[in-house]
Amino acid sequence: MTKIKVEPTEVRFYRASEKPYGALSNLYRREIEFEGEKFATSEHAYQAGKARKPEVRKWLMEAPSPALLAMAAHGLYVWDINSDWSKIKFDRMKRVLQAKFTQHEDLKELLLSTGTARLVESATVNNAVNRLWGEVNGVGKNKLGELLMEVRAELAAATAPAKTQPKAPAKRRAARPSTKRLGQSWEQQPNPSPRKAVVDDVRPTSCAKRRKV
Repeated sequence: MTKIKVEPTEVRFYRASEKPYGALSNLYRREIEFEGEKFATSEHAYQAGKARKPEVRKWLMEAPSPALLAMAAHGLYVWDINSDWSKIKFDRMKRVLQAKFTQHEDLKELLLSTGTARLVESATVNNAVNRLWGEVNGVGKNKLGELLMEVRAELAAATAPAKTQPKAPAKRRAARPSTKRLGQSWEQQPNPSPRKAVVDDVRPTSCAKRRKV
């Protein structure tokens, strides 16, 4: 019997080392190019926009691991963070994800393989950051999961085959109605024949004068 493949309704991920969906994590080690610069992970590309001072940014990028980078970035003082970070961070994260899943075909296929399942970053440590980007014990805003689903929908739409519009049937030219009446010869038709036209063009001659008796 042929087994019917059932798509999952929900996909949960967290650690980058987990199979098969650990690659959805921002800590997954895969180099991406973003804003003209190469980064070791999508977490590096995201956090690079957070620091206000170049030296703080450099310190973050030199973290020994993606996990330590994330911890250091979350612990920055307010005066070390860009003033508009809270307004731009979600847009930046989405653009980073778009770069990640368009630059690597295998990651793109992995994301699309989740179909229409709800994607959830399921964290284990209960804190404000994890409840913002994911869920802890089912509680949280799951912003990373939502952005991943948005990117997935965009990729699915871009790879879907284009629908060809059916061609409209060519219009046939209506046949010109014949002026010939059934049962009549061409000489009997209402339109003048060439012979009749010649006759009509001849002017009548004046009658001869009668002879006087």
